[in-house]
Amino acid sequence: MQASESTPFIQEVVTRDDFRHAMAGLAAAVNVITSDGPGGRAGFTATAVCSVTDDPPTLLVCLNRSASVHAAFSANATLCVNTLAHGQHELSNLFGGKTDMTERFAAAQWHTWVTGAPVLEGAAASFDCRVSKTVSVGTHDILFCEVVALERQGAAAGLVYFDRQYHGVTARPV
Repeated sequence: MQASESTPFIQEVVTRDDFRHAMAGLAAAVNVITSDGPGGRAGFTATAVCSVTDDPPTLLVCLNRSASVHAAFSANATLCVNTLAHGQHELSNLFGGKTDMTERFAAAQWHTWVTGAPVLEGAAASFDCRVSKTVSVGTHDILFCEVVALERQGAAAGLVYFDRQYHGVTARPV
């Protein structure tokens, strides 16, 4: 059941579908999260990424425990949050699907910094991190990630996901 614009939809139990539908109205940056180490090279697409604190600089990344990359990220305990630029939506689709890891990484240029996690050339921003804490909630692990190196491309337009579609955003104020 949908709510009208002036009347909220209130129910005792919020269903998974209702929650997903409402979340489609929340614009979020599109990120490719990468890792490499004893667990192997792995990556996935995520919009569930946000800042936690600037002292120490920390992000959180949500990772489904049933994801094929979960074991690699758990073993490596490092990652890079690569915030995609406008025009990189095909890379998001590759890392968000069932594509083989070798093919995912072959689709772009990568280098490494402090942790050894793959850093995407041309990303709007990249945050090289060590996982400092993991908390499990429902189906996901919340990875708290201390940032040890970063870079931002000042002129890059960002890529967001909103209403189940990709959109480019620029730094022009509204």
